[in-house]
Parts: sequence; C-alpha cells; structure tokens
Amino acid sequence: MNGNVENSDLILGMRVGGEPRLAERQTGLPHWWPVQAPQSKAEGKKALEHLGEQLSDDQEKLFASAIAGGSKDSVLLILQGMDTSGKGGIVRHVLGLVDPQGVSHHSFKAPTPEEQAHDFLWRIERQVPQAGMIGVFDRSHYEDVLVHRVRKLSTAEEVESRYGRINDFEQRLVNQGTRVLKVFLHLSREEQYQRLMARLDDPTKHWKFATGDVDDRLLWDEYQSAYEIAISRTNTKAAPWYVVPADHKWAARWCVAKLLQQVLGEINPQWPQATYDVAAQRARLEAAH
Repeated sequence: MNGNVENSDLILGMRVGGEPRLAERQTGLPHWWPVQAPQSKAEGKKALEHLGEQLSDDQEKLFASAIAGGSKDSVLLILQGMDTSGKGGIVRHVLGLVDPQGVSHHSFKAPTPEEQAHDFLWRIERQVPQAGMIGVFDRSHYEDVLVHRVRKLSTAEEVESRYGRINDFEQRLVNQGTRVLKVFLHLSREEQYQRLMARLDDPTKHWKFATGDVDDRLLWDEYQSAYEIAISRTNTKAAPWYVVPADHKWAARWCVAKLLQQVLGEINPQWPQATYDVAAQRARLEAAH
C-alpha cells in the first residue's frame, strides 16, 4: 500500500458532481476505490496514523499563523448522516490526531426554546470556528431542512427558502476565510440495522441507543430523499458536498482525513515569522543563564 496515494481518484469519487443519486452510490468499498488505498481495517488504521503526522503539522501551522501571523484562515467540517453512520467516531479518531486546542467541536441536538425563538441559523453562527481553528459540526443547520422536510415541522415553502439562505451563509463563511467541508456519511440500511442491534446486545452501549433511532429508521426512504434534495440544492463551488462510503468505519475515517489533508494543503499554512530580533533575544537568554 502506498501511503502517499494520490487524492485525485479518491476525491473525485466522493465529490458530488450532478445529482447525488444516493441509491446508485456504494456504501462499502466502491468500484473507484484506489488500489493504492488501504484495503483492510489493519491497513486503514496504519494509513490513518500516517496521515495524522501531516494533519497535526498542518493544523499547528494553521493555528500558529492565526495567533501570531494574523491569518484569517479556518476550516469547518460538517458531518451529516443517518444514526450510527460514524460521525462521533470521526470526531474521536480523525480530529483526535491533532492538537485539541486547535479544534472546536459542537454537536447540534433539537433546538432549545431560546434557539427556537431565533432564526434557524442563529445557533449555528454562534459556533463557527475562529481564525486558526478546525471546527467540527456533528449534525448542523442541515437538520433544519432534513428533519423539517421529513417530519413536516415547517412548510414546504419555508424549507425551500432555507436552501438559498444556507448557500448565502456558507458563501459568507468562505469570504471570511473559512473553508467549508461538507461530508455525508453514506450508510446502508443493513449496516445501520447491525450497528443498532449491536448497541442493544451490549449493555455498555445501551446509553448510545435512543428509541427515536428506530422512529427515524422507519422513515429511511424519506430521509434519503431529503438528503438528495438538500445535497443537490446546496452543492456549490464554494462549499461542495462529498459522499463518503460509511459501511466500513476505518474507510470512512481515512476518507475524511484525506479530505482534511486536501483542504489544509490548499490553505498551505506557514509558520509565522518572528516579530522580534531572534539573535538579540538569544543573546539576552544566554546572558540570563
């Protein structure tokens, strides 16, 4: 396995071009999976560790360039997917590879009464990453077009209007220096069944199970349709969508790590230059020794 596998085939395979057509996309290792990419859980774990070295270095540069260099760059990783698709695992295993002081993580649940009193983007805007940070949203503003469409919590007209407002919001983030990376973790219905059943079979995982998971599963087709519409309406050049096959947790984690690698590579953060005379400070330190 080549640890320096080229991103092109992988990125193109995940990138949404025209219509997302989720039913036609493979949730296991897809046909376009690069031969140089990891092919097993063991290889995936090793490849992820290897990627972690570069991610950690780039993340530290991103953080330092904002703290000491005035850079406005940041990254917002948006994770969406059905229950058990692996969002939390990506936060732990991928973002866990970098310095936590440079990561901001927020998991969006059902809105509170205070949040409901504001526009749906109000609570989102309060959590966007500051300069130098990698922000991670475990679910996001997309719940306000997904759940609201499926559960009919808003009118069809209101849901439709939100797609445009989301596009405007994400464009503003990009204009301010935030790279928006949107990931849909594409899980099969059968794999979700296995993961939910595993939680019921293991007393140490009962806390992870919610009865609402089954309620949403009963609306599987409706949610898949809602995702297709949302992805299609909000797949912009400024903030494109990537569909990541999620039946293999190790593969999904490696894919998201590669996407982060690409985004950080595009930013290309640099170590900030010293704002003081290094030689003079070295002399002072030696004199104080």
